[in-house]
Amino acid sequence: MTIIALDDIHFAYPGYDPVLTGASFRLEPGQRLAITGPNGSGKSTLFRIALGLQTPDAGRVTAFGQERRAETDFHDVRRRIGLVFQDPDDQLFCPTVAEDIAFGPLNLGRTKEQAIAIVDKILNDLDLVHLRDRITHKLSGGEKRLVTLATVLAMEPEALLLDEPTNALDTKNEARLLEILQTLPQAILLVSHAPKFREAVATDELILSNGKLEEPRI
Repeated sequence: MTIIALDDIHFAYPGYDPVLTGASFRLEPGQRLAITGPNGSGKSTLFRIALGLQTPDAGRVTAFGQERRAETDFHDVRRRIGLVFQDPDDQLFCPTVAEDIAFGPLNLGRTKEQAIAIVDKILNDLDLVHLRDRITHKLSGGEKRLVTLATVLAMEPEALLLDEPTNALDTKNEARLLEILQTLPQAILLVSHAPKFREAVATDELILSNGKLEEPRI
């Protein structure tokens, strides 16, 4: 079953020219798809529309086989698809790393003991145990990025939407992030300005140009 399908999406911010003028794409289970395009071309807007955070002016959003229109239609989608924001500070808000990672599972109805077990497993899987009790806002930019990914993975999503995940990463943390992503089973939709990182993560690519998504020219 297709994870996300956007069909003929049109969108304009009030008072500005249209950003999307008939954009369409599909993300299938296990697929690694990169979307490229100039700054301001609408890549982040596509992510927000896919998760119901913005409403298109026209077009259809389908997720997991169901068309999604109303806000309530997207609650299930946001539980099953994890979004990693461009800026980790938009996503991390609890005092410690462990509390941030536990927040999602607790919201999904896990017990405190279950949430702690998830925290420990995720940190162990990502080799981030040393950050467990650190104060979140005192982490480096690269550490915050890795913890942000941990908070999303704790929700056990079926797909990941990664919006410029290498922003503010040094070479070491970028290599660590890449190593983690290459071992994950989830489908990935990636926006990244880093060509080598894109090529290492994604096997498929679409270019967002003039409001539409196109296959790269060979």
